[in-house]
Amino acid sequence: MNELLTKYIRNLSSNKLTKNTIDAYTRDVKRFIKFTKSRNESLELIDSITIRAYVEQLKKDGCANSSVARSIVSVRNYYKYLIKNDFVQNDPTAYFSIPKIKRNIPQILSIEEIDKLLNEPDESTDKGCRDKAMLELMYATGIKISELLNLTIYDINLEMLYIRCNNGKKNERVIPIGSHAVRCLSLYLKIRSNINVNNLSLLFLNIKSAKMTRQGFWKIIKEYAKMTNIQKTINSYTIRHSFAVHLLQNGAGMSSVQQLLGHNSMSTTQIYSSIVKKSKISEIYKNTHPRA
Repeated sequence: MNELLTKYIRNLSSNKLTKNTIDAYTRDVKRFIKFTKSRNESLELIDSITIRAYVEQLKKDGCANSSVARSIVSVRNYYKYLIKNDFVQNDPTAYFSIPKIKRNIPQILSIEEIDKLLNEPDESTDKGCRDKAMLELMYATGIKISELLNLTIYDINLEMLYIRCNNGKKNERVIPIGSHAVRCLSLYLKIRSNINVNNLSLLFLNIKSAKMTRQGFWKIIKEYAKMTNIQKTINSYTIRHSFAVHLLQNGAGMSSVQQLLGHNSMSTTQIYSSIVKKSKISEIYKNTHPRA
């Protein structure tokens, strides 16, 4: 079983999936294998009953429907590989219905709140200068945290006002950046050598001159969110969500926002449209109702 898992992971890597996707698939399949071992079930014995028992265990462990759904998709992909390579004949997940996922409307900051958050870093310090550049660039482009942390100095062009973003897949996108982000990046590049003692090509580094982790960036967001006293949940996705909604509120087309965010499906982008519509209705009510 472990040997098969090793081959499967090697196959995932050859398919040019992102590291985060490979890690998620690996984690889910390892968890499933551990569960089947606890039941002393071999590959030949695993069936739909095993899958149902596994789902029940995930729920007992406190997993949300979204996590359960992702786990089943991971196991299903694992079995596709096993069947394709004649390791097994049947997929035990074939007739299992994946739980429906209720999409939560993301938390959005107003433009004033974004300004407050982005103005918290102290640009007179190396750390503050770096943090300000990171936050401004994220709001200017709407890129994901993983994309931000993978940027190199060769991916930015301050003269032509754009960055080149590669999310680890085949599709690469070029995203324009505005004057605020350009100014902050220019300042940061002047002090970057103070942080980059290991002479890496990565654009942003942690205080140890190594690649910053997602957890490290989360701590930065948390630090400045606390300083703002904004009474909203602010996490590592908030800036990206706010970027999308602010564009739509100011007249950007849905397809343009989809391209900027790097969404494969328009349906993923449309959740932001519902936020904009609700905002407009609230504004109309406030401006027209005599008792508003």
